[in-house]
Amino acid sequence: MKESDALKAVVITFPGSNCDQDAAHALRVVVGAQVSFVWHGQSELPAGTDLVMLPGGFSYGDALRSGAIARFSPIMAGVRRFAEGGGHVWGICNGFQVLLESHLLPGAMLQNASGRFVSRTVRMRVEQEDTPYTRTLARGRILRIPVAHHEGRYHASEETLDHLEAEGRVVFRYIDDPNGSVRSIAGICSANRRVLGMMPHPERAAEAVLGSEDGRPIFDSIAAHLAEATA
Repeated sequence: MKESDALKAVVITFPGSNCDQDAAHALRVVVGAQVSFVWHGQSELPAGTDLVMLPGGFSYGDALRSGAIARFSPIMAGVRRFAEGGGHVWGICNGFQVLLESHLLPGAMLQNASGRFVSRTVRMRVEQEDTPYTRTLARGRILRIPVAHHEGRYHASEETLDHLEAEGRVVFRYIDDPNGSVRSIAGICSANRRVLGMMPHPERAAEAVLGSEDGRPIFDSIAAHLAEATA
């Protein structure tokens, strides 16, 4: 692949992000993407951006609520325009929280049911295979992916949950739910399926050296999808 043909990914860095380098490494090394970092204080995304990644961490120290302040960062207006224009946006852990606070995805995150920070590998099931992020994964496949969060209990109204289920927008579901998420939801997507939010960290399970490659197919899926879209 010529460098000019490579997936152009942008990783947003907020004060307190701590998985931005991990996400960039997985995008760059695992799927050969060109990766650039955009500081939260900037107002525009680089021209030609194919994918925006909102990484894990503790943006603004999780003050108020996780992601509640990050939603007001100048760059989020650009991310919103990108998403509303049909762009692909992927939020992992804190990134998912920011997507919820920004109303790019429905629902909210509550403190874990245990009241404690949880950091361990969990099992999650692929619920949908027709998204840009799961096209190389069979529905029903079980993935072992790490989680690391204190405020990861997904919550939404019954009406919203029923809509998500009916529209096939619950992308991942916990087998052994670490946080008490309603209906064991681990990840959801937007109506156009281009915005994905998930609490588990596939970038921490994308290479054999990390002990698991279960997260790699998610990176492979979005890379393949965008390669076709831009061909």
